[in-house]
Amino acid sequence: MAGSNINQPLLDQLPKTLQNVDSRRRRLRRLKSAPMPEFIPGEMNDIKDNQSLPRYESILNKLHPSFRKVILYLVIYLGIGTTCFYFVQNQIQGKKVNGVLDSVYFCVVTMTTVGYGDLVPNSSTTKLLASFFVFSGMALVGMVLSKGADYLVEKQETLLIKALHMRDKVGPSVILEEVETNKVRYKCFVITATLVVLIVVGTVFLAEVEKLSTIDAFYCVCSTITTLGYGDKSFSTKVGRIFAIFWILTSTICLAQFFLYVAEFNTERKQKELVQWVLSRKMTNVDLEVADLDNDRAVGAAEFVVYKLKEMGKISQDDILLLLDEFECLDVDQSGTLSTTDLSLAQSS
Repeated sequence: MAGSNINQPLLDQLPKTLQNVDSRRRRLRRLKSAPMPEFIPGEMNDIKDNQSLPRYESILNKLHPSFRKVILYLVIYLGIGTTCFYFVQNQIQGKKVNGVLDSVYFCVVTMTTVGYGDLVPNSSTTKLLASFFVFSGMALVGMVLSKGADYLVEKQETLLIKALHMRDKVGPSVILEEVETNKVRYKCFVITATLVVLIVVGTVFLAEVEKLSTIDAFYCVCSTITTLGYGDKSFSTKVGRIFAIFWILTSTICLAQFFLYVAEFNTERKQKELVQWVLSRKMTNVDLEVADLDNDRAVGAAEFVVYKLKEMGKISQDDILLLLDEFECLDVDQSGTLSTTDLSLAQSS
């Protein structure tokens, strides 16, 4: 108590302007972003519908909702495709090993656009079916399966970070912060390692089971995962086609995700370079004039932040205008500030 009484006169002597700046700074630092939604609107509706049903423990219930959708759509696609191609198997020419297995194999090769040519449609009906399933399969891979692959990569990314900090006693907050900071980089590491494993496994399998030479096996792997599918080398045995159903699907999607993450990494790197340049650049009088949104010849903290965010490319003028329009709609009493009364009036109207 005595120490506080001694320091009080010193505090009273501080310029009021400095005290106001400090209070504004503390007020700005207390601002927190809105909580991020954990589910997309579609998933929220699914969860509300499922809450009324009895909950039974199963493997599917433990999976992420988006991953359950991936499995569901894939099973439906393969089920319908296999059934259709099975009934027209006599109109498909090529080397066959089993009716059902060949149908599933042909469906996967069509969906991933690998198209070896070891099984080809030989009638108008099968050609029309193949045309339909190749477009629907590409849409399934692009919109659904890639989301499932991204979810799996994120899970492996978290496990990788935990393994790197195994000897360090760090909490979940530290791991979460590192995930958010280097998210794209870790994704590239994980997807690259997965792709290398798939290439090695495919090469070894083709050499051991399909009796191809090492060069031919590697050549077949590369032509498959890039969906070239020359067709001179492919899976021709029963065991090989069972393996191909799973391997082709995962390897082609993995390669597509690899290029996606590399492009995302390059974009993020350029964005960080731009941010660093903006933060290191010195302000000029011209910058102050541009940043002065209300033309009062003084730039406040909010105006400075908005100007710098625009320079960094994180927001645009259109974004600012949309937010200002929303603010004006909520500011019912036209006071220039928002209060609980404004919100109540805006919601009631």
